[in-house]
Amino acid sequence: MAESFPIEASGLNHFFGEGEARKQAIFDLNLNIERGSLTILMGPSGSGKTTVLTLMGCLREVQDGSVRLLGQELNGANEAQLVSLRRRLGFIFQAHNLHESLTAAQNVLMGLQVHGNANPAKQRAAADHVLDLVGLADRRTYLPGNLSGGQKQRVAVARALVSNPDIVFADEPTAALDKESGHTVVQMLKTLGQTRQTTTVMVTHDNRILEMADRIITLEDGRVVSDRVPKTTP
Repeated sequence: MAESFPIEASGLNHFFGEGEARKQAIFDLNLNIERGSLTILMGPSGSGKTTVLTLMGCLREVQDGSVRLLGQELNGANEAQLVSLRRRLGFIFQAHNLHESLTAAQNVLMGLQVHGNANPAKQRAAADHVLDLVGLADRRTYLPGNLSGGQKQRVAVARALVSNPDIVFADEPTAALDKESGHTVVQMLKTLGQTRQTTTVMVTHDNRILEMADRIITLEDGRVVSDRVPKTTP
């Protein structure tokens, strides 16, 4: 039986530090994320939004409470279970983290390395296809040093999407981009939600893209203070 939501958090708490220095960062978070949706997490610095993103994305251990990701409980999950889940996820960060000695196509191919010894020709075809989707088919042989900031970030997006992930986690993916490039990146993620039912959870401070979200969740001091659907312009 398929899970009802791709992401379910219940009674989630998180702490940093030990002993007297221990500080609670997330308080009793309860959250379900709809399949195929583009959900934005907002809030001031230190509000807990990136912590929530990393807890949901298997990048940080769930200490207290429950997170179910694609039907798998993360609290108490073993490393083999976490590795299997990560293969179904895509990650996009503000720092594009491209390897400067590799071409755009080679950087994208790295997104398929976790899938083992698949057919090399099929992997190259997949990389070329996704670079075409992000408008960089003519830049596939370029090194990052010869790409603009917006082009580098689109390569990073292509790398995250090449494995056709079930969920994409994005942390400030448009912060270093101009309005047009940022809009292109978010529109691509939104289209994937509509066509492939890819679920996206994005942390952002970028007010320029809020109207593109299906849902905006605002955190303050580790608690949800607002959960709304943005107004659509006629």
